Amino acid sequence: MNIPLILSKARDGVVLSNAELGEFAQGLASGDVSDAQAGAFAMAVCVNGLSEDERVGLTLAMMDSGNVQQWDLPGPVLDKHSTGGIGDNVSLILAPALAACGAYIPMISGRGLGHTGGTLDKLESIPGYRTLLPEAEFQKIVADVGCAIVGAGQGIAPADKRLYAIRDVTSTVESIDLITASILSKKLAAGLEGLILDVKVGNGAFISDPNEAKRLARALVDGANGAGCKASARLTDMEQPLARAAGNALECRNALEFLNGVNQDSRLREVTLSLGGELLWLGGLVEDSSLGEIKIDQAIASGNATERFAQMVSALGGPNDLVENYSSHLPAAPFVYDLVAKENGFISEIDLRAVGQVVIELGGGRKQQDDILDLSVGLDQIASLGQAVQPGELLCRIHAKDENSMHSVSKNLLSAFTISESKFNPIPVVGELVK
Repeated sequence: MNIPLILSKARDGVVLSNAELGEFAQGLASGDVSDAQAGAFAMAVCVNGLSEDERVGLTLAMMDSGNVQQWDLPGPVLDKHSTGGIGDNVSLILAPALAACGAYIPMISGRGLGHTGGTLDKLESIPGYRTLLPEAEFQKIVADVGCAIVGAGQGIAPADKRLYAIRDVTSTVESIDLITASILSKKLAAGLEGLILDVKVGNGAFISDPNEAKRLARALVDGANGAGCKASARLTDMEQPLARAAGNALECRNALEFLNGVNQDSRLREVTLSLGGELLWLGGLVEDSSLGEIKIDQAIASGNATERFAQMVSALGGPNDLVENYSSHLPAAPFVYDLVAKENGFISEIDLRAVGQVVIELGGGRKQQDDILDLSVGLDQIASLGQAVQPGELLCRIHAKDENSMHSVSKNLLSAFTISESKFNPIPVVGELVK
């Protein structure tokens, strides 16, 4: 293994072969590549970039550094990935809805990152829910129920685990090439036939610039297609929360209410149907995405999606009656405080990074990797952009573990809402489709 030679080529912008990328990925997984060498590689890629062929090669190399799922199922194996936002609990609704439509969803999800929430953290607010499973059990649940939302086991893309940790401490997180390879190596290791990518754009997203978001969407779609998986990407707005809740148990409750036909946030609904419709088309289950949206809508309205969610939760160790009795099962914070407007006007801006930081300060997100979360805390009934407010009207409701933390975040949270005199019309939540 000639790692120094590979690094010198990466440094000088020389195209790396699939064999060289494979050798480097195996070295990451085995530990033969040191942290210093991994950091040098990440910085070289960040500075010089990768060609499309190299990006696909790195994706496949990191995917092949661990286990790759093999399936023999009577329907397409599909999945969805979001680049992260506030109030984004689409996965909890979409996975069971897709399963109810005849797809199989082995969804490998992650935890909160930075100011954004994580699907696994939300699901772990359900008592008993297991996010790490033996491979055989994972495959059985997907086959029996149609969906399982879990975390990546030790055997899934171990090369990415190494490189991901290195990127965080070497200021190379923003590299679109490394982001693409990281996302796709884990997703494709699930043995997918189709993938829809939800690329967030706006002040609450990791990428706020629309052109950069489109560039990432293009890289993800081309990378997935180049690796043999049909893919599309939808740009979606993250200038305000997708749902009206932010925090783990609160978002889980929000998703369950949505599945039960209660409090279906319009933005959450629009994104869920759009992503689901396109994915059903990618999987060959409908003739076009608009018919797919109708099918997803019917799966939710009929209660079939709710039933699949209940079956998934039960199979993964959660309570059998969660759907009917979620209020008694999900943790609730002991202190609740209404944050109200101080002036007349229209909400013209919401600083979502500040909102996400408030959830972290309450204990609902991590400041360090090993932090233990308070799954009960967060925000709900969050006001929307363009909404008219008067003094005393609700901007959001704070759920906190004690009065001190509740009041300590209220000032910063209040300043996250900008109220203007003139009417404000927010941009549509569903943007361009990249295919």
